[in-house]
Amino acid sequence: MVPAASSGAAAAAQQGETVDVFEDLPPIPDKRYFAIGEVSELCAVKPHVLRYWEQEFPQLRPVKRRGNRRYYQQRDVMLVRQIRHLLYDKGFTIGGARQQLQTSASGETRNSVSAALSEIRSELEDIIENVIE
Repeated sequence: MVPAASSGAAAAAQQGETVDVFEDLPPIPDKRYFAIGEVSELCAVKPHVLRYWEQEFPQLRPVKRRGNRRYYQQRDVMLVRQIRHLLYDKGFTIGGARQQLQTSASGETRNSVSAALSEIRSELEDIIENVIE
């Protein structure tokens, strides 16, 4: 049985609408660090699952302090939500989710490098034009 929220999101996605896949989760408070219990509540994932994911996903590395306590940052919470979405909503395996995250990260890097190179090229063309005049 599919929950009503999921079927509505799936229908909206099929119609080409943008869907917030995290709409069923509470908003992330504006603070610097989160304890594992807070991340557990914010992402609807148990603490032992978070600790396991730290071993499986190299991108997920919370800061460890006093007595090996974990402190997650905003980006870590967003990453946990993304991992949760891939595993629970999209049905990826751990390996598939890991590969998807690596692929999307390398694609974003490529896009940002490409944009920076385009900007540099246009600036150089402007400089050449000014020198020729």
